[in-house]
Amino acid sequence: MRVLMQQSKKITLQIEGMTCQSCANRIEKVLNKKAFVKEASVNFAVEEAKVVFDPTQANEANILEIIQKTGFKGILKNDTLPVQKDEKKSHWRLWLLLLINIPFLIGMVGMLMGNHNLMLPPIWQFVLATIVQFGLSIPFYRAAIGSIRGGLANMDVLVSSGTLTIYFYSAYMLFYHTSQGHNALHHIYFEAAVMVIGFVSLGKFLEERTKKHSLNSLELLLRLTPKKVEIFRDETWQNVPINQIKVGDLLRANQGERIAADGVVEQRKGWCDESHLTGESLPEMKQAGSAVLAGAIVTEGSLTYRANQLGAQTLLGDMMKALSEAQGTKAPIARFADKVAGIFVPVVLAIALFTFVLTWWISAEIKTAIIHSVAVLVIACPCALGLATPAAIMAGMGKAVNRGIWFKDAAAMEQAAHIDTVVLDKTGTLTTGELKIAAVWQPESAVISKEDLYQISATVEQYATHPLAKAIVREALEKNLTISTALSVNTEIGAGISATLEGIGEVKVGSPEFCGFNVPVMLDQVWQIASIVAVSVNGNIAGAFALTDTLCEESKIAIERLKQHQIEVMIMSGDRQSVVDYVAQQLGITQAWGKLSPRDKATQIQTLQQQGKIVAMVGDGINDAAALAMADVSFAMKSGSDVALQTASATLMRHSVNQLADGILIARATLKNIKQNLFFASVYNVLGIPLAALGYLNPVIAGAAMALSSISVLTNALRLKHLKY
Repeated sequence: MRVLMQQSKKITLQIEGMTCQSCANRIEKVLNKKAFVKEASVNFAVEEAKVVFDPTQANEANILEIIQKTGFKGILKNDTLPVQKDEKKSHWRLWLLLLINIPFLIGMVGMLMGNHNLMLPPIWQFVLATIVQFGLSIPFYRAAIGSIRGGLANMDVLVSSGTLTIYFYSAYMLFYHTSQGHNALHHIYFEAAVMVIGFVSLGKFLEERTKKHSLNSLELLLRLTPKKVEIFRDETWQNVPINQIKVGDLLRANQGERIAADGVVEQRKGWCDESHLTGESLPEMKQAGSAVLAGAIVTEGSLTYRANQLGAQTLLGDMMKALSEAQGTKAPIARFADKVAGIFVPVVLAIALFTFVLTWWISAEIKTAIIHSVAVLVIACPCALGLATPAAIMAGMGKAVNRGIWFKDAAAMEQAAHIDTVVLDKTGTLTTGELKIAAVWQPESAVISKEDLYQISATVEQYATHPLAKAIVREALEKNLTISTALSVNTEIGAGISATLEGIGEVKVGSPEFCGFNVPVMLDQVWQIASIVAVSVNGNIAGAFALTDTLCEESKIAIERLKQHQIEVMIMSGDRQSVVDYVAQQLGITQAWGKLSPRDKATQIQTLQQQGKIVAMVGDGINDAAALAMADVSFAMKSGSDVALQTASATLMRHSVNQLADGILIARATLKNIKQNLFFASVYNVLGIPLAALGYLNPVIAGAAMALSSISVLTNALRLKHLKY
């Protein structure tokens, strides 16, 4: 029984040496057997292990030692930003193996055409096969032995046992028939053993390239960081490696160059493309005082900026860490593949043995029995099944990040694919959270112009901190109006502010009651739902402003997209019901609740769940935290509160509900891709094993088909990177 641990520590390890999903399963099994390990999860696609253990009973070195004994190498990952690696891994073993395969391939093609003269002499076949079997195949044997020691047979066990069987049988027949004076050419199958090893090795190589260079979004993000940067040091501009800059350094990026750190522009101006973080395709204008983000590219102009955050502390670094953690997690649907892979190899070994015995008994030819059973071993590799889920998750996560959506883990992405109901907060989600003047009213007897109304109101309101006051001041400045100094400023909390203006007299700005009059009932609905700020001059009515929160530009488009995909949309807000109804009417939403407390929102979501709905909540404030936690999947705006961001299942980097629609559609496409991969991988084995057992597939074709199955799964996952929705 595992001891309940009072404290735990979580580490992430890079695993080297894994060749298939069974390797990952083996490491998991060994680690999870240890009493001090609370939880261990290994992801073959990203080659990472996440281990939670009791630090009072073990340390990182103990974990690494266990992994090494299992036959692999673990490297402890830290929080620093990874660097681009220029070194190239040597593949001499593969190229030599493929070179040896060429004469066998030519001979095999000749045999298929009825010409046996193209095949190498038997003794040369033996020599080359021996080099392959006991030289170039050593990695297979090491992995197979490690797998057996770990108590979980993997693909390498199947390949090793199959090819060794063919090799030893062919060697026996070669020397036995030669000693008897017979032609051994028709009784040896060295080409099968050599070509199976060749095809499987080539498949692994292509699989590795696809994982690391096509599916790996982290590598693409790494390319966003420049290797060198211009820095002002020793009274001159000079180029230095990026790892030599420090917080506070003055840096420069010219047109076509990338920003090296999060910082603030001090001089010059230009346009920056920050789509790698926000998903916003349009460049933004940057000038003195503007914030810039690491990885952004200067599309036009030149910027001099002060570095505030470096490396892993930048928003890019945080995104890379989040993506790495999310890609390393497992979706619930992956449990199916793990369970199947865990029992698959022993079952295949049993089927191969049964095939050998039955074929030998029926045909009375041991060579036929061997060929059939070896074909079963080779065709049954579960690699495609093991790659089905993690490959799609890697591609889907990368696509989501590219669109500015950060899922916390694979489980959140899978659950997002099932969403049928979306609940939206109003303020800060559907709206910008920024008040603007929607309408202005003045009586017919007004003694000042509309421009003067803006000017005197802003002059008084500049001394207030209320959002309504700030909105009026901001609009006056946008109209290029002069804001002078007021005298005798007096604030009445919750009511308004008064002051004396030179040449005008006493001006009051605040609630209609504070100013001593009521705004007439207006026909325009805006006045029914707006916040009203009245203005009086020397006790006379001067006018009033109607201020409303403005809708985000993309909100209506996003709602329409969600509806097109049969997703029900609702609003839950703490604002007045009349305001909520007005926003809902503008967006075409039929179900909208106002005057809800944080507890009311959570309760309402729970009621929807009890009705069988899969609910997503979108919010950005502290008051949304309870509802975000209650929802099946939750999305928070990056600009929202820390509590909301911590609670949410995913983060939307732009202030746009349209990103929510993107996230759900990407999640749906990813889940569909996983199911496709699992289906094809399963069908491949279900059809392939019987065909091999019946002799319709020889080991060479089985080896090629096995390699092709893994590549096809990865290729299908790659389609997510070019997803159109």
